[in-house]
Amino acid sequence: MTSKADLRSELRRRRADYVAAERAGGGLLVPTLMIAEYAARHLPASGTIAAYVAQGDEVDPTPLLFQAIDRGLTIALPWVATRAEPMRFHHWFPGDELVPGPFGLLQPRTDTAELVPDVVFTPLVGFDRRGHRLGQGAGYYDRALARLPNARAIGLAWAVQEVDALPFEPWDVPLYGIATECEWIGA
Repeated sequence: MTSKADLRSELRRRRADYVAAERAGGGLLVPTLMIAEYAARHLPASGTIAAYVAQGDEVDPTPLLFQAIDRGLTIALPWVATRAEPMRFHHWFPGDELVPGPFGLLQPRTDTAELVPDVVFTPLVGFDRRGHRLGQGAGYYDRALARLPNARAIGLAWAVQEVDALPFEPWDVPLYGIATECEWIGA
């Protein structure tokens, strides 16, 4: 069986190749908007959603965030202090300052309000149709989602990040669904 490290490397390569090809062929706007459309169908009627600031070849959730704001939802972004502390979610609104955090993350300032999201949109390296997610490997999202048992976790991914089956550990939190540029996968 392929190790998680090898699988991450392969899926990062696939993701990078897809993003490079899309940029060369006219850009990522249409695929990104399709992901936002599929995901927006699962926004709550009210409450708080958490998303992230995309890094590298990750899906950019910005169009989805603007749809959420237009619907009156509150936005939170991940906030990380140290590797040992759990990831939390802090209030953010477009135009609010983002500051550098660990691992090159951009995150809200420390004096912003901590929020409890109803839906958490997650980046990922890979996924399968059973809702298993392969992340960066540090376990931040799994630990955060374990502390939020009532929140729906939804992955945002390019279709090329799908695999037939991912290894699943007891601490892994399955996704409610995954939005790709091609379809909605899940509940």
